[in-house]
Amino acid sequence: MRFIFLLLVPIFGYSQTTAQLSTAEIKLKLKKLNFLGSVLYVAAHPDDENTRAITYFANDRLAATAYLSMTRGDGGQNLIGAEIRDELGLIRTQELLAARRLDGGQQFFTRANDFGFSKSAEETFRIWGKDAILSDVVLVYRQYQPDVIITRFPPDERAGHGHHTASAMLAQEAFDVALHADQFSDQLKNLAVWQPKRLFTNTGRWWNQTINENTPGIISFNVGGYSALLGTSYSEIAAISRSQHKSQGFGSRGVRGDQLEFLEFVKGEKAEKDIFENINTTWTRVKGGEKVKPLVEKLIAEFNEEDPSASLPLLLQVRQQITQVEAGVWRERKLEEVNELIRACLGLFAEATADQYWASPGKALTISMEIVNRSKAEIKLVQATAASLNYDSTVNTTLTNNKLLLFKIKRNTQASLEYSSPYWLQQEHSLGTFTIPNASLIGKPESGPALTIACTFEINGSAFLINVPVIHKTVDPVKGELNRAVEVVPPVFVNIAEQVIIVSNDAPREVKVIVKSSSKEKTNGTLKLKLPVGWRAEPASIPFELTKQGEEQSKSFTIYPAKDEGNFSVEATAEVNGKSYDRSLKIIAYDHIPTQTLLPKAEAALVRMDLKKEGRVIGYIKGAGDDVPAALRNMGYEVWEMKNEEITAENLKRVDAVVLGIRAVNTNDRLRFVMTDLMDYVKNGGTMIVQYNTNFDYETDVFAPYPITLSRDRVTDEEAEVRLLKPDHALLNYPNKITAKDFTGWVQERGLYFPNKWDANYEALLSMNDKGETAKDGSLLVAKYGEGQYIYTGLSFFRELPEGVAGAYKLFANLVSAGKPKKIATTKVKNRSK
Repeated sequence: MRFIFLLLVPIFGYSQTTAQLSTAEIKLKLKKLNFLGSVLYVAAHPDDENTRAITYFANDRLAATAYLSMTRGDGGQNLIGAEIRDELGLIRTQELLAARRLDGGQQFFTRANDFGFSKSAEETFRIWGKDAILSDVVLVYRQYQPDVIITRFPPDERAGHGHHTASAMLAQEAFDVALHADQFSDQLKNLAVWQPKRLFTNTGRWWNQTINENTPGIISFNVGGYSALLGTSYSEIAAISRSQHKSQGFGSRGVRGDQLEFLEFVKGEKAEKDIFENINTTWTRVKGGEKVKPLVEKLIAEFNEEDPSASLPLLLQVRQQITQVEAGVWRERKLEEVNELIRACLGLFAEATADQYWASPGKALTISMEIVNRSKAEIKLVQATAASLNYDSTVNTTLTNNKLLLFKIKRNTQASLEYSSPYWLQQEHSLGTFTIPNASLIGKPESGPALTIACTFEINGSAFLINVPVIHKTVDPVKGELNRAVEVVPPVFVNIAEQVIIVSNDAPREVKVIVKSSSKEKTNGTLKLKLPVGWRAEPASIPFELTKQGEEQSKSFTIYPAKDEGNFSVEATAEVNGKSYDRSLKIIAYDHIPTQTLLPKAEAALVRMDLKKEGRVIGYIKGAGDDVPAALRNMGYEVWEMKNEEITAENLKRVDAVVLGIRAVNTNDRLRFVMTDLMDYVKNGGTMIVQYNTNFDYETDVFAPYPITLSRDRVTDEEAEVRLLKPDHALLNYPNKITAKDFTGWVQERGLYFPNKWDANYEALLSMNDKGETAKDGSLLVAKYGEGQYIYTGLSFFRELPEGVAGAYKLFANLVSAGKPKKIATTKVKNRSK
């Protein structure tokens, strides 16, 4: 009899080649084969999950364990860079996947977009579209078929965030709905209804300070246990897992010893001591499965750490027996596990490496295959195929122990291949929900690899299939071997140099367009701009010629504006051989996640407004990361992004204002040593603007000339009324007149972490609040200090300026122009980093 073993190989595009399992890890996974219980953890965002619980259930209880996050964390703040919104969601998605690779869980998402902080579940449901997201939760229940649901949050205001509350409410409602065939019945074409056994809340200390293992109705479990096989405790693994949330600054310290977690029963059949009470977690839960358990027990008993391949005959028997059990989630889940074990016991290495990381549809690609069997077992590579390359080759080569098999595949990619892109970002989406036309992708954490090579092996008469993702490899002199996924992209990228273009008068404005080649072939074409009615560009088109992959050229157009003010857009296209290409290139690269490539439309915001400013040079002190310096340059300023060692009394004399980036007080540990110079700068006539900081984790608590107390006050409704408390104040009148109309068109929120107490020397200029709340007057405070001006603002300029919000530009121009116009320094400053 001939069986087909299917194994999908994950790609870790940021580090060394996929690691071979150790014999200890193999043995742990062998034990996992005999446990048929599952847990689904449910919450709202990346970082909400309890990695201690996930690690414990996956590695100690050996349960199939997963985390369902309602959102990808798109609406949060970023501590490692300037990416926000969709780009931040992409980073946090990859951070979650990095965490799951460490703690052993799987990852799911709904279509919900993190639109920012929400103060109620009602608002959350209105913006998400409750039925759509409930449908997604039910879908994951029916796909994953968890025995036990655990929510991170309670379904009420104790959760502290509308998204948190909503996640718990949806988890509970889906618990009931997933069983009914008349609910979301379109899902039942490929799935069956499902009823989890019970649902708990992972009760948190922040809403229950007195809970302990003796609290009535509480189930406790110890997440601090030590695994002799893994050589570490589950709480230590969990800390490393949680530390993957680097964009949120969630590095965690490993702890040892007993650590208790608590579960509060909510729905289903009540359990007294263990979450799997009265749940059959053995092979007898599956029809035909009773013969599997003794085979696995024998496999574990006879496992030889010195020669894992000796287990291959028994593994093949287990695999054969599993194929004969009743079809369903447990058969598929355990087949996947045993396939991974077969490959691990063989030490089978299969890698497909392309000569480039960009592949264009219809263009040539060379792939080097490296395959090695690192075991005593004799296996044969029968065939290698790749539909995307129109490749199908019979190999029939026996792989003996540790003998490399190398061969090359040279083919053109299919001309019909779609460009690589995160599937949830391929179409325009609403504020609350991503648009995903292909329903089969809903719930998946990411898009699959762009290109794969299907390698069919023969092992003891059985076919064994591995789908190998095509990657590109480089060697960094410091980091060593690095891998990157091969992606399908257009032959040329078109990037408008500025994402926001400010046109403040009738004068012509230069617009630079960067065209970049992804092809190894010479590429000739023409660049064009698409402008609003009444605008024109000179020249109308510009030719370009690119001779090699990665080459780029910068071309300049002069645009002539129309007289009407407003918010518009400009688009760029490249025409090559009669085809138009309008995709730009955005690379997100951090060491802790795979390199991410985005191909957004090549366009920029075009803002026509009468913007005035004073001064010429702005000193910018970086905080957590934002794009405010780019906005200042759009206004016409020279921006000196000051390194810590450049913040000196002498250098400060050369700037017209100093701006501290978002959360600089929280993240820059050198501020405590330069704050005296900064305050003296203000005292001597300078202007200093401090953008929002959180009310915890200060690197220095001295960041203002007079006492100021930060709070968690925020206004989340971007359309909330803004009242001018002092409409005649200079900051609201010079050089730009600010009115309530300048707060239209803001995105996501008004601001966050406003001060709620301040010294009498401060003047509060604005008042605002969310519906049903008291007025919040701390969003913009200004104080005269000596001869200068100190300004603290929690307004979310870091979100508004990159979106081209005209009123935000006018108000920020007023802030950096505060005080009398200064004499422009003529002394050049060395080592300015722009």
